Amino acid sequence: MNKARVLGNAPWLGSGPAGRVLELLSRDGEEARVVGGAVRNSLLNLPVGEIDIATSALPEEVIRRAAAAGIRSVPTGIDHGTVTLVIDGQPLEVTTLREDTETFGRKAKVAFGRDWVADAQRRDFTINGLSVDADGIVYDYVGGLEDIAAKRVRFIGDPNQRIAEDYLRILRFFRMHAAYGSGEPDRAGYLACIVGRAGLAALSAERVRAELLKLLVADGAAAAIAAMADAGLLQLILGGVAYTGPLSGMIAAERLLGLKPDPIRRLAALAVAVTEDAKRVASRLRLANVEAKALDSMGHRWWRLERMDEARARRRLYRLGEDGYRNRLLLAWARAGENADDAEWRALATLPQRWSAPKFPLKAADFMARGIAEGPALGQALALAEDAWLAADFPSDETALAAIADQAVARLARDNRP
Repeated sequence: MNKARVLGNAPWLGSGPAGRVLELLSRDGEEARVVGGAVRNSLLNLPVGEIDIATSALPEEVIRRAAAAGIRSVPTGIDHGTVTLVIDGQPLEVTTLREDTETFGRKAKVAFGRDWVADAQRRDFTINGLSVDADGIVYDYVGGLEDIAAKRVRFIGDPNQRIAEDYLRILRFFRMHAAYGSGEPDRAGYLACIVGRAGLAALSAERVRAELLKLLVADGAAAAIAAMADAGLLQLILGGVAYTGPLSGMIAAERLLGLKPDPIRRLAALAVAVTEDAKRVASRLRLANVEAKALDSMGHRWWRLERMDEARARRRLYRLGEDGYRNRLLLAWARAGENADDAEWRALATLPQRWSAPKFPLKAADFMARGIAEGPALGQALALAEDAWLAADFPSDETALAAIADQAVARLARDNRP
C-alpha cells in the first residue's frame, strides 16, 4: 500500500459539505474518506464534480449521525449501503465499505465490512481506486498513483472478471482512456474488451447512451473511438457503419472555431451520413427528443451546404436557425475530408457572428388586404412570398415588399385557376 502522497490541492476536504461529513463520520471508532473521481481529478489538477464518500459506519449509523447533526439524509441505495446526505443544497453519496459475496453483473450481492483494501479492489480502474482522508493523505491499494503518473488506465485485478461484472465497463474503459490516458490503451484491458464485447448487447440503451456521449466529448475521443472501431465494438453499439474520419474532422472544426465539444454533433459525424442513419441511431441509443431532432436535422441533405456562396448561406441560416445551421454545416465540413478548405468553411461557419437573420416582414394582414381570405390559401400566399423574399436577398423597403406580395397573390391566382 502507498499512502505517502498528501493531497494539497483540495480545499473541499477541510471545509464545506465534504469536510463536514468526513468530520461527522470519522470519530467514535468509525472512519470516512473521499473516494473515486474526486481524488483522481484533484491529483490531476482537474475540476472536481461529484464527491463520493466511503465509510466504515453502517447505513443506519450514517442516518443517525446525520439526523443528530441536523443533516437531511435520503436512503437512495440503502440495500447497497448508500445514503445521500444533503448539505447546503449539495448532495453527497455516502456508502458503507463493501465486498462482493456473489458476482453476477450489476446485481452482485455485497456484504458490508470495514476493510478498505477489499473495498478498493472491487472498483473498476486503478485510478478510481484511491481514497483520501480529511488530512489529505491518499491511500492507494491498487497502483492508482503510479498509473495516474503514467497516464495509464488499467482495470483492477483481472480485466475479464471486471468486465463480466458489468459489461458497461467496456465503454468506460475507452472513455476513461480518452479522458485520462495517453498513448495506446492498456493491452490487457483492450484484449479483455474484445473478448467480452458480446456482452454489450445485454446493456440498456440508456446506459450505453450516457457513456458514449461522455466519451465523445473527452479530449482523446478521436483516438479512443478509432481503437473501438479496430476492436469491432462500434458496429455492436451503433448498429451501422462508423465514420472515424469525419469524427476527427468534426473535432478539428470545433477546436478551430473555439466551440465547446458537443456530443450530439460528434455523434452525427461518427454515425450519420443520411437521415435514415439518424433515425436508427436515435432509436438504438434512445436519445431524448431534442437530441434525436438535432441528429435528424444534421443528417438532412447536409451535402447541399458544400461550396455555398454567402447569399445562399444566409438563406440556409434563416431557414435552419443559428444552431441548426452551424451543426449541419459542421457535419458537411467534417465529411468533406481532404477537400475541405479551412478558410472557406470557416467563413461559412462564422456567418452567424457577422449576420443576423431578419424576421419576415410581410404579415397575413398584407394578403387579406389583397383579397385573400383566411384559410389554406392565406398560408400558401405567405409561403410563396417568403420564398420570393429570400430569393431577393431579404429586402426591407416598402416598394420591394409590396411587389413581392402582389406577385405572390398573382401566382396563387394562376395556380388555382380552373
